Amino acid sequence: MVDLWGQTEGGKSVTLLLATSIWANPNKGMYYSDYASTDVGFEALADFLNHLPVVLDDTSKRCQSVEKRFEEIIYNLCSGKGKTRSNKELGINRENVWECITLTNGEKPITSYVSQGGAINRVLEVEAGEHFFPDPQGTMDTIKHNYGFAGMDFIDVLKDMGKEEICRIQKELQAELMNDDKMQKQAISLSIVLTADATVGGNREVDKRNGFVFPVGMPIVEEYLPDGAGKTMDFVYKSAKQKLSPRDVEFIAAYSGLPVYVKGPQCREDVERSLDAGASGIWVTNHGGRQIDGGPAAFDSLQEVAEAVDKRVPIVFDSGVRRGQHVFKALASGADLVAIGRPVIYGLALGGSIGVRQVFEHINEELRTVMQLSGTQTIEEIKHFKLRHNPYNPTFPVDPRDLKLY
Repeated sequence: MVDLWGQTEGGKSVTLLLATSIWANPNKGMYYSDYASTDVGFEALADFLNHLPVVLDDTSKRCQSVEKRFEEIIYNLCSGKGKTRSNKELGINRENVWECITLTNGEKPITSYVSQGGAINRVLEVEAGEHFFPDPQGTMDTIKHNYGFAGMDFIDVLKDMGKEEICRIQKELQAELMNDDKMQKQAISLSIVLTADATVGGNREVDKRNGFVFPVGMPIVEEYLPDGAGKTMDFVYKSAKQKLSPRDVEFIAAYSGLPVYVKGPQCREDVERSLDAGASGIWVTNHGGRQIDGGPAAFDSLQEVAEAVDKRVPIVFDSGVRRGQHVFKALASGADLVAIGRPVIYGLALGGSIGVRQVFEHINEELRTVMQLSGTQTIEEIKHFKLRHNPYNPTFPVDPRDLKLY
């Protein structure tokens, strides 16, 4: 989302009209819209426009329903995906999806209305502090009577440039953003995940037997480990800071200005330490059981962590997720987001990007099936679903002669 803000006559409204006129009629009620809508309306508009920008005028004129959920609406518009909703026939509507940016304006920056990092870090603020147009009214009249031509020319220019040149320009722009502290925080990183329980590699005997080393360097650690190719996981982990404390969470949050998720807490005590230090989220994991052999399963820790968090911050869960039913159980046990590791890597190895997409599609389809069979229509309903615990009893008498293979 790009937000033009500043006092009246700074040029922000004319600039927004100019951007709109590239593609369509900039008059209000045509392409140009405002905040007199609902979250469902915004999703439908973004889905319809798909790749073209959503243009919303004047953040200060939000209707009451938008005012109450403004932060959530900003977050959702930037996510590119609407919520799953049911219909009157008890089915599930097609999900709204889009790949467009949102252009908006107002006298105050959007970040003065919202406080959550998830929304703030999706907004690029541009102050319109000078009188950009010598004749604003004349410019607006010209725009309103001559629109739609620039978009066609723009497409022709892109065709002539070719894919490689466009990619080069994108990389240059990203490099420029990375050199600007404010833009780096807002446009590049949305949050920071601090892995607090993996300062060394576990006893990964399969890796040792296979002689596993990283064939290429790892982008996530190349700042302090530029030559990561040919190194073991243990070497990579040991190259990071070895002694972590809650003060590290405080420092990272203050220095970056980004929400910090602490990855690793599996009990109430660690949750409280993390939240007291300023963590914006908790990530429950046991690294697929590869760090401490005999440690608790991540799913068994999830319920205790969810009770300790008590909805104060989001919870991410991973480890052992292979089916849509696993996603359902994790959400019903307190997770807000479920992360998937190995199935995605399997899909990548077998089918490249198409394989990755098919893994997610398959798991989502399984999730929809479980939702329908369990009588839940939304993710929110899953979170209120009560799971029944059936503990394994090793003393239960079983006669091997009773076991038959059919």
